[in-house]
Amino acid sequence: MSAPAPSPLAIVDAEPLPRQEEVLTDAALAFVAELHRRFTPRRDELLARRAERRAEIARTSTLDFLPETAAIRADDSWKVAPAPAALNDRRVEITGPTDRKMTINALNSGAKVWLADFEDASAPTWENVVLGQLNLIDAYSRKIDFTDERTGKSYALRPNQELATVVMRPRGWHLDERHLTDADGRAVPGALVDFGLYFFHNAQRLLDLGKGPYFYLPKTESHLEARLWNEVFVFAQDYVGVPQGTIRATVLIETITAAYEMEEILYELRDHASGLNAGRWDYLFSIVKNFRDGGARFVLPDRNAVTMTAPFMRAYTELLVRTCHKRGAHAIGGMAAFIPSRKDPEVNKVAFEKVRADKDREANDGFDGSWVAHPDLVPIAMESFDKVLGHKPNQKDRLREDVHVEAADLIAIDSLDAKPTYAGLVNAVQVGIRYIEAWLRGLGAVAIFNLMEDAATAEISRSQIWQWINAGVEFENGDRATPELARKVAAEELDAIRKEIGEEAFAAGHWQEAHDLLLRVALDEDYADFLTLPAYQQLRG
Repeated sequence: MSAPAPSPLAIVDAEPLPRQEEVLTDAALAFVAELHRRFTPRRDELLARRAERRAEIARTSTLDFLPETAAIRADDSWKVAPAPAALNDRRVEITGPTDRKMTINALNSGAKVWLADFEDASAPTWENVVLGQLNLIDAYSRKIDFTDERTGKSYALRPNQELATVVMRPRGWHLDERHLTDADGRAVPGALVDFGLYFFHNAQRLLDLGKGPYFYLPKTESHLEARLWNEVFVFAQDYVGVPQGTIRATVLIETITAAYEMEEILYELRDHASGLNAGRWDYLFSIVKNFRDGGARFVLPDRNAVTMTAPFMRAYTELLVRTCHKRGAHAIGGMAAFIPSRKDPEVNKVAFEKVRADKDREANDGFDGSWVAHPDLVPIAMESFDKVLGHKPNQKDRLREDVHVEAADLIAIDSLDAKPTYAGLVNAVQVGIRYIEAWLRGLGAVAIFNLMEDAATAEISRSQIWQWINAGVEFENGDRATPELARKVAAEELDAIRKEIGEEAFAAGHWQEAHDLLLRVALDEDYADFLTLPAYQQLRG
């Protein structure tokens, strides 16, 4: 292994955490510092390229497959590396943050994979960043247990062979970690912190367990960003002395630009790629963000009216399945976000049927697996995929050569009949305020109205408010989307929350702050690229 770098990173503005020295070792920080030194400059260039591409979309209101990479798409000879045994069957994946209770419950859930999330389901407090790493280290060394102080219930891991395989998701390229800085006071990208600490501590440990360091890569916008990740992987494997190809990465196709570069993304990562995932909420957010000034034909209706059967969403998911299977990769479907109710069996019955229909559709379309947000949904999704897969680990042999998607199909938003509604505006405000308030308290995965919401939900909520106002949408009740209407709805929601939870709980929360932040990012003329950037400045801890 390489000698530690001479310039260690500084931990700034952070209260000491219990057992942090087990995560923030000199050797681990030296590795992260070297990742930062080598790869942050290129990260910065790629973020600047995002802005240039967005300006081009604003000018043309269109996107197309890249002419300069046509040869990669036309070459049928290349495939991604074969899946390791631990990642060959991914028929149900559960997602969630890496707090101690969730770590145990997700590993025990019966799902094939747990997406251990340091991204949208985790508010990046220093405590969540560091102790989440510690919880995974403890889980792999079977030193983890948890007792709920409120209920007295104890949680412990099942035998290793019954545990889900972990696929860890670091933060996206755009977020920095303000608590770790280099000698010049420059913050290290959160992606390199999350990846670096996890890989350094666990790569060999996971290999010893018959698994490996597996990752989900979020918010990717181009094959050049995938290329950067591949360069990180090559360097990291040499640095810690594990074989090249040990790492496997699944890329979330959750931006509209990445949807036009799926084959190229797999090609750049081909020695380390294991699949692509259809991340639906962030995908809708990305459409709004990129085509926000494209006129009426790009205006999305209420988010819950944009089902996966919408023509432009069908084009996206079917192209993803075809692309993955053509290249030997797994195609992983979207999220079932429903949270079962202990009080209302009728709500459960209706929701379970919707989840079953969604997972049946994905399995029949050729997906190899799909996501759920709650352990009670694992058996439902498992049944849908068991019916199609039987004893096969996946259906990568279904090449879906019947699928033909044109560039225009992916952005045919106006193929939808649904329109924005006043109730949709109210829901966007309600969910936005309630999610942001919890996020500011350090919670990234939040149950709201029987759905598990994460940062992608807040992004689509505030983006739709922004889009509807700037497009001058008129709702079915005659009201026009205006800043004044958004403020009125937000004020009413704040009053409703105060009455719902009481003065004491209201005062103890971050409700006014959440209200103000939602309106700021929903009403500002300059659209913020990510809600989490201004929110991070207000996140304490």
